[in-house]
Amino acid sequence: ENILHENEAAEILRDICMDEHMKASQPKEGKIELIAESDGLFQVDEERLLKVNSLPEMMIATRRTNFPVKKGDKLAGTRVIPLVIEKEKMEEAKKAAGSEPLLKLLPYKNKKAGIVTTGNEVFYGRIEDKFGPVIREKLQEFGVEVLGQKIIGDNPDKITEAIQEWLDQGADFVVCTDGMSVDPDDTTPSAIKQTGAEVVSYGAPVLPGAMFLLAYTKDGKPIMGLPGCVMYAKRTIFDLVLPRVMADVTVTKADLAKMGAGGLCLNCPTCIFPNCGFGK
Repeated sequence: ENILHENEAAEILRDICMDEHMKASQPKEGKIELIAESDGLFQVDEERLLKVNSLPEMMIATRRTNFPVKKGDKLAGTRVIPLVIEKEKMEEAKKAAGSEPLLKLLPYKNKKAGIVTTGNEVFYGRIEDKFGPVIREKLQEFGVEVLGQKIIGDNPDKITEAIQEWLDQGADFVVCTDGMSVDPDDTTPSAIKQTGAEVVSYGAPVLPGAMFLLAYTKDGKPIMGLPGCVMYAKRTIFDLVLPRVMADVTVTKADLAKMGAGGLCLNCPTCIFPNCGFGK
């Protein structure tokens, strides 16, 4: 009576892992897989997962935390190693895991965004705006409603005004393109600060994307300043931060700092992001 079959024990591992946005396979040979029930941001409590995986005769393998996933994606697999296992060991697993699921899937929200493109070269028509179409395409991946794009010169007051106009029109976040380097005429960072938003960080340990700026308004709406690399590089810091924004996960300075380990994109000839090491 103090022994569990491997499939019974696997169901306990399933229950300490999954939340309401996942579904589970039927137990087979002590193994259960968890599948995403919606598009969203997958998160792992790595500290509690380590505690469970440090126990004998059981294991839980997952995708990396903060992984953007699609409905139907495999998220995790659990397995009990022996054919039978003591109930006491599974009680230890439940105790190590705690009362909350080890894994979370945060579905993406329906959001609206405004784009502010800066720079006299684009404003006066000396060069073509190639940033806007790229941003629209990336936002479309998440079903974002783009309210529009304002093209402004290098006047920081005008940039600040444009950002505020999008916020007043109901934008859930604002994306600013160009003007993010340290040249004297790159005024986007100062314009974002003038909105009164709190700057989380100007700069991130990610390549491409070192000159990225993230700020939040007083009511928690993100304002992002995107460096030029987002225009021409396949995947950048924007692709790491945007899924969190879409899932209403606040990005901190510490979160950005942690991206340094895994923050180097290898610019592979065939891009397989997010199924690669970039941002992991």
